[in-house]
Amino acid sequence: MNNSFLHFPAEPIALKMAVSIGIGMLVGMERKWSHKEAGIRTFAIVALLGMLSSILGQEMIIVSLIGVFLLVIGINARSLMTDETVEITTSAALIVNYLLGVLVGLGHIFTPVAGAIVMTMLLAWKTELNRFAGGLLPSEIRSAILLGLIGFVIYPILPDRYIDPWQLFNPSDAWISIIAIAGIGFVNYVCLRIFSTSGLYMGAIFGGLVNSSATVAEVSTRVQASGLTSKMTTLCLLTTIAMFARNLVIATLFVPASITATLMPLLAMCIVAAFFVVRDKVLESKLDIDGGNLKLDSPISLPKVLKFGFIFVVIQVGGTLLTRAFGSYGILATGVFGGLVSSASTTAAAATMAMHGRLTASLAGSVAIISSLASALINLPIVWRTIKDKAVVKKLTVELSLVIAVGIAVVVLDRVFQFSDMLIRH
Repeated sequence: MNNSFLHFPAEPIALKMAVSIGIGMLVGMERKWSHKEAGIRTFAIVALLGMLSSILGQEMIIVSLIGVFLLVIGINARSLMTDETVEITTSAALIVNYLLGVLVGLGHIFTPVAGAIVMTMLLAWKTELNRFAGGLLPSEIRSAILLGLIGFVIYPILPDRYIDPWQLFNPSDAWISIIAIAGIGFVNYVCLRIFSTSGLYMGAIFGGLVNSSATVAEVSTRVQASGLTSKMTTLCLLTTIAMFARNLVIATLFVPASITATLMPLLAMCIVAAFFVVRDKVLESKLDIDGGNLKLDSPISLPKVLKFGFIFVVIQVGGTLLTRAFGSYGILATGVFGGLVSSASTTAAAATMAMHGRLTASLAGSVAIISSLASALINLPIVWRTIKDKAVVKKLTVELSLVIAVGIAVVVLDRVFQFSDMLIRH
């Protein structure tokens, strides 16, 4: 046994005792409120046991852990004898509580305190978590698993270097872009699931963050069926602005300096779009019908991951070759055609090239804007095909065209006068 604890000063020991008992009481109060057998005193004592065991030595930690296991067995045996259910959650909480006490004894403060708070939250949110888990679709569960697979299993084993003699393809770059796009899409999909019931406006915003074209298609079908075609202009503009914001985040995530090129066009287009929205006073009114949930597919699936990767590689390789052949005009052309397919993948590809010094940050930002404009432009044929009200179609075409024209004008001015380059240099 380690006898060095006999010479420890009283103040550190007192602090560790206070923290361990506080951790135990925090978790124990939640268990007491839930009418469980193990409550405040039990959890506080177990946490204190863990702290004292770590001070006494490694052998005592193991012996005390065995004692905690025996306590867990006793609690569950008592529950079974009284015809109650097995206390699996409480048992797991006791074991974790003991380990948190051990960490306190070893001198850690943040980890055990944060762990106790998180564990208490998980215990207290039983009803909410069960409701959330019960409402999950199998496709959403598979999406979460796949996101973890591509982020924590596949990515670490990919080589972080160019694997071809022409310096065109880096597997790690391609995969981290897939992770970024898929992760943002998944988070926004969750937000869409949570908030879309408040109406089509919220659904249009979150849907634009997930997939602008799919959102415009779904919204246009819904408003046509419900007779609310007059709302289509604002819904499409909200979706487009959300898509612009998503691409801005992707570009800034990889190349922070690119914000000097992306922010000005984005602000200009947002101002124009906001003018049309405010003019119609849509944001101040409520829908006459329940918007319901937008029927969007879960954003993470094996076909979509492969599609993201394929588009990214094609755009990155093609953009590199065009840039070598035609300079900045080549990559700007890539932004146009890539944006018609996937503005997110195009933005990530350009940002990755800038990250490796193949493009300037301002040029990567211009590509992000151009691909976003192309993605917005492709939404017009979707509306033309679905909405039968010619006045609404004409109004949307004019307003969205003005938004796109403003964005193009700002990008052209930036490339001519090099405003963003000057901001980066200064």
